[in-house]
Amino acid sequence: MMKQATPRKTISFSAEAFEAINETEIRWLGNSEILLNSRGTCIMVDSVLEGFELPLLNDMPIKTEEVPKLDGILMTHSDNDHFSLDTLKNLLPVTESFYAPKYVAELYSKEFHTDAIGHDIHTTFNIEEIKIILTPANHLWQNETSKFDHVFKLEDYCGFWIETTDGTLWIPGDFRLMEEHLQMPEPDAILFDFSDNEWHIGFDNAVKLANTYPEANLLLSHWGTVDAPNMEAFNANPADLFDKIVNPDRMKELAAEERYILSKDK
Repeated sequence: MMKQATPRKTISFSAEAFEAINETEIRWLGNSEILLNSRGTCIMVDSVLEGFELPLLNDMPIKTEEVPKLDGILMTHSDNDHFSLDTLKNLLPVTESFYAPKYVAELYSKEFHTDAIGHDIHTTFNIEEIKIILTPANHLWQNETSKFDHVFKLEDYCGFWIETTDGTLWIPGDFRLMEEHLQMPEPDAILFDFSDNEWHIGFDNAVKLANTYPEANLLLSHWGTVDAPNMEAFNANPADLFDKIVNPDRMKELAAEERYILSKDK
């Protein structure tokens, strides 16, 4: 059985993480989930604090009932490790708005009988002073199984380009590498999936993407969270990446909850 790489022990936090601050901070919450607090505007992306279909290697850093308020939740696609109905249900009373590709927004609206805001790829919208653009993603693995009664399309998945006062963060989502991913402006940071899996970026393409944007800090994601040693999508190892990329010190191997301060000055 494969031994999984794991991050440092989870650091718990509570309501203080949602208070107004004078900078933009990002807290990795495990897998592909983050909390972004930009000068008091708080956004979660792919919120999965409970309701995983698989066991976890670490505890979540905060419980849903401890979240005091969110200005928005962004959802990249409908896989359970990114789109947890249990989490979304419990965060609904404290969340101002929900944003996703149109198909995911429809799933949300049907489940909770309240609207999520669905967008096309390349659509731009704002949450307070934060500018957000949907970027394309190809993660069409569901069409290879009979488990689903929906024929998935590229527009059912997205990433998010997030511009704050303090810097830019790109969250590509789960994706196969596309030519457009290599033609972006250079972000200040990337939430960086390096899973060596055919329906994720794949290790060689992860290296290619990292070296296309040699100054972007890499906040490592989609690793060290799900206890599934035989599932390659959850078994990326930061040690394999370090000597393959330009400027390897920009790799940020965060513990779950550990703060990263987003800055244009790197």
